Amino acid sequence: MTFAQSLSDAARLTEATLAHLLAEKTLMGEAPEAQAGRLIAAMRHAVLGGGKRVRPLLVIESAALFGVTAVQAAATAAALELVHCYSLAHDDLPAMDNDELRRGQPTVWKAYDEWTAILAGDGLLTLAFDLLARPETHPDADVRVALVGALARASGAAGMVGGQALDLMADKLGDPERPTIEHIRQLQAMKTGALLVFACEAGAILGRASDVERRALVDFGAALGFAFQIADDLLDAEGDVATVGKAVAKDAAANKATLVSLMGIAEAKAMLARTEAAANDALALFGAKADVLREAARFVVNRKS
Repeated sequence: MTFAQSLSDAARLTEATLAHLLAEKTLMGEAPEAQAGRLIAAMRHAVLGGGKRVRPLLVIESAALFGVTAVQAAATAAALELVHCYSLAHDDLPAMDNDELRRGQPTVWKAYDEWTAILAGDGLLTLAFDLLARPETHPDADVRVALVGALARASGAAGMVGGQALDLMADKLGDPERPTIEHIRQLQAMKTGALLVFACEAGAILGRASDVERRALVDFGAALGFAFQIADDLLDAEGDVATVGKAVAKDAAANKATLVSLMGIAEAKAMLARTEAAANDALALFGAKADVLREAARFVVNRKS
């Protein structure tokens, strides 16, 4: 199976799982649907009909290394995507990144309003942990607890939320000194990398992997997260709105320090190649079974949107 087919299959399975989760009757139960119709519509706008679903693919393919089927991994993959989409709905708000375009469509606050976007994000975040706690996600309660704990750490103050706070403090409050490459790398490991690490580690948790196997997938996810952010910075510097699907050249306009601005485009591309090699090295333990994950790394490195 080609990587494109694997990504398409993972996206289709994830989309179907998310569509079911975000159906009004599924969410509201016996409560009057009309009371939360606007909220549910905004949650669906944030999640459905867009995105490459790379994170769900990583969950599914990491779990497959240990004999876990895509269907068995689907709920965990969907939970991660709910957290990712909540973060985008909040990051796009005027108080944060002030973006009006996401995946070629109006952002949630632009399509609805700010308060609806905030509540939609809140709803998606809490739904993610509700989903992970359900017995159908995994029959073993210890596995479910491990998934909940790992995603909480990856998405909280020590992970994505903390990284976003560091990024915004630099933008909103100003830095007394221009950030170093190491500072930016740490920020991005929290803001972007933590959820990608979870995506890979979740497969190991679902498959009850050994400590060595789990460590290898964590190392792969960390390298992949760094590659993702370098590629994102390069897209902002070199991409165009029509292809990328969101505003570009924002970092330069805001005089924001990024890896590209500190190293230059040529060195950033060289570091991206080295990071892809490190990601592949981390997968050596799994041999040919991890070929789709290797292709995922190549996809991240060469993405255009």
